[in-house]
Amino acid sequence: MTGPVEYLVVGFPDGAISDDLAPELAKLVDNEIIRLLDLVVLTKDTSGDVAVTEFDELDQFASFAEVDAEVGGLISAEDIDFVGDDLDPGSAAAVLLVEDLWAASLADALDRSGGFMLDGARIPRDLADAAIAGL
Repeated sequence: MTGPVEYLVVGFPDGAISDDLAPELAKLVDNEIIRLLDLVVLTKDTSGDVAVTEFDELDQFASFAEVDAEVGGLISAEDIDFVGDDLDPGSAAAVLLVEDLWAASLADALDRSGGFMLDGARIPRDLADAAIAGL
């Protein structure tokens, strides 16, 4: 059974993918918190041209060699175009498709009980931090 699957788009306004991202991603995969299904890196130069690097081409980012992905090719050209259109010139983004292994047993329980996930959303960190600080 597959746990919930979600996509994440993380941006880097200076155009450089942080070396801190890959080791943290590798920890989540190694600790079976998530399963990385696909990862694509987009960079937009100052003239507005978007370059795309697929997960299996990430050898140019040495830190990603530690990250174990199960599959690739799930992020579509349309997804890439959508993200690329919104990127500011001179910036970069990583698009990740992950299975939330931490929630797989909850998804199984929902299935067994005839329930299903109606909706979900990620609350921006600054809003969550402000709300928790206000408690």
